[in-house]
Amino acid sequence: MRALAVVLLLALSAGPSFAVQPDEVLADAGLEARARDISRDLRCPVCQGENIDESNAPISRDLRLYVRERLVAGDSDAEVIEAVTDRFGEFVLFDPPATGSTLVLWLAGPVMALLGLLVAWRFVRQRPALARAEALNDEEQARLDRIMRDDAR
Repeated sequence: MRALAVVLLLALSAGPSFAVQPDEVLADAGLEARARDISRDLRCPVCQGENIDESNAPISRDLRLYVRERLVAGDSDAEVIEAVTDRFGEFVLFDPPATGSTLVLWLAGPVMALLGLLVAWRFVRQRPALARAEALNDEEQARLDRIMRDDAR
């Protein structure tokens, strides 16, 4: 029973590696390791939440083969990523550089947070001060005492 549990856990933990087919694996272990590292940084254009190393989509398989083809041709990691980005745009990068149009996206969160804090600060600062309770005059105090006595009965 324990052996079955171990085998099951190993099978579940190796799930993402099932996406890479045996015919995709390069004979050179160094190139294959580089291909895997690059594939983990590239988003599947179809799945969007998975990298191409984990995705079973046909486009991911094509991208994995393209990455390996470029590496066998002698491209550096940066050149491979640039080639894929030229083909599919910065969308395929899980961690796009903060330049150009993506700079707006990188800065939008902090700018919106600062604007929200500024609006909250101005709201709190401009809110009218709470009116302080004034002491009751003699007539009001006498009326209040009568009401309280009547309620007590």
